[in-house]
Amino acid sequence: MGTAFLIKGLILGFSIAAPVGPIGVLCIRRTLSGGMLHGFLSGIGAATADGIYGCIAAFGVTAVSGLLLDHQVYLRLGGGVFLLYLGFTTFRAVPVDASAKADGGGLLGAYVSVFFLTLTNPMTIMSFAGVFAGLGIGAAGGNYALAALLVLGVFSGSMLWWLTLSGTVNLLRAKFDRKRLVWVNRLSGAMIFGFGVLSLLSVL
Repeated sequence: MGTAFLIKGLILGFSIAAPVGPIGVLCIRRTLSGGMLHGFLSGIGAATADGIYGCIAAFGVTAVSGLLLDHQVYLRLGGGVFLLYLGFTTFRAVPVDASAKADGGGLLGAYVSVFFLTLTNPMTIMSFAGVFAGLGIGAAGGNYALAALLVLGVFSGSMLWWLTLSGTVNLLRAKFDRKRLVWVNRLSGAMIFGFGVLSLLSVL
C-alpha cells in the first residue's frame, strides 16, 4: 500500500512541475547559459518548495497554511515584482564563459531564487490538500506514514522532471553559440517579464 502512495506522489509531483511556466523558462535558460547543474539546481528549488507545501497540506498544519493564504496577495505581489526583475535582468544579460558562472554563489542563487518564486504561490497548498483529501490521507485521515510517503513522492517526482528537463536541454547546449544565447536571453527575459505582469494582474 505504501508503495502505491509513493508512486502516486511521484506522478503528482511530476505532473505539477511539468507545465512550462516561469520556472521552466528559467531552468531552460540557465541550463543553456550556465550548464546542467545550474538548471537542475533551479528545479530543485521548485521541488523543495513543492515538498514544503505538500507537507503543510498532508500534515494539516492549519496555522501555517492559514497564514500563507491570508497573505497570499502580498506573496503574489512579491513574486510578480521579482519576476519583473528577473525578466529585465535576463533580457539584458550578456552571455559569458561557463567557467565564469560555475561558482558557489551562482549555484546557490539559482536554487534560492526559484525556491522563493515557487513559495510565492500559496494556492499550491489548496491543490495538494484537495488531492490528499481525495486519497483519504493527511491529518483528516490520520495516517501520517502514508502522508510522508506521498510527500516524498511529490518531491521525487518534481525532482525527476527537473532532471529530465535540464538533462535534455543540456544535450542541445552545444548548438547554441554566443549569438544564439543572446536571443535566448532576450526571449526568456520577455517571457519571464510577461509572467510577472500576469502575476500582478491576477492580484488586481
